[in-house]
Amino acid sequence: MILVVGATGLVGGEVCRRLAARGIPTRALVRATSDPVKVEALKALDFEVVEGDLRDAASLTDACRGVSAVIDTVSSMPFAYEAGVNDITTTDMEGSLHLVDAARAAGVQHVVYTSFSGNIDLDFPLRNAKRTVEAYLKLSGMTYTILRPSYFMEVWLSPAVGFDAANAKVTIYGDGNNPISWIALGDVAEFAVRSLDSPAARNAILELGGPAALTPKQVVGIYERILGRPFETVHVPAEALASQQSAATDPMQQSFTGLMRCYASGDAIDMRPTLRDFPVALTAVDEHAESGARAMAVPV
Repeated sequence: MILVVGATGLVGGEVCRRLAARGIPTRALVRATSDPVKVEALKALDFEVVEGDLRDAASLTDACRGVSAVIDTVSSMPFAYEAGVNDITTTDMEGSLHLVDAARAAGVQHVVYTSFSGNIDLDFPLRNAKRTVEAYLKLSGMTYTILRPSYFMEVWLSPAVGFDAANAKVTIYGDGNNPISWIALGDVAEFAVRSLDSPAARNAILELGGPAALTPKQVVGIYERILGRPFETVHVPAEALASQQSAATDPMQQSFTGLMRCYASGDAIDMRPTLRDFPVALTAVDEHAESGARAMAVPV
């Protein structure tokens, strides 16, 4: 039995669909406040659905009972963040630490934890929470797999952070000349599932990126070609981002500007060694852009 934590989220939901396609017995942890439509979708996969919350350590005991492996994809950012209630401290750090403790106490053998790229290494709350959980998991005595994906296409090439393809307007952080290994969330989910039975994933940290490292300017060029029109681009200088981070008082704002500063510095990941052990067909930015164009009913 596999326990998926974060089952109604972007990555967790995709993990669940891939586990179901493989016929792997799965238990999905959902909160009392989870979207009922997403919960019903999990039940339709013939999963065992249990209610619990990382912020409630006691609720994790039953969730972990009888489980051989846990896949933790939870993050309060960017969509579930609620300061003081569901935030970086309560969920991303303390909650994931509770989960490690509960898994160890229940005799879980393997934990797959979704973090982010090792190149994201500035001092900000989300980065610090992720690295704290990584270190704690490594010392837990359980087999661990730490997934460190680069920037998700579904988030960083979306209007949520200023990449508005539908209106051909893009905000670029920094000068746009440093390559990033943009990755699709479905590919991260595939690595999570394959990690369950791959010897190469045992007590391993996997740095994950897409098939090619592309600069933000190159990505804009791809979208311009596919959508057939020029984009209006605005640059936020790295110095301005540093000032914004210093002035920010909310942990989510501090973390977003920290992530933007790391984006400005670039995050290129050579996937060739990893693909020898995990032959995943990685999604290219071109494919992601073409999919978005079809959704906008733009001929490609």
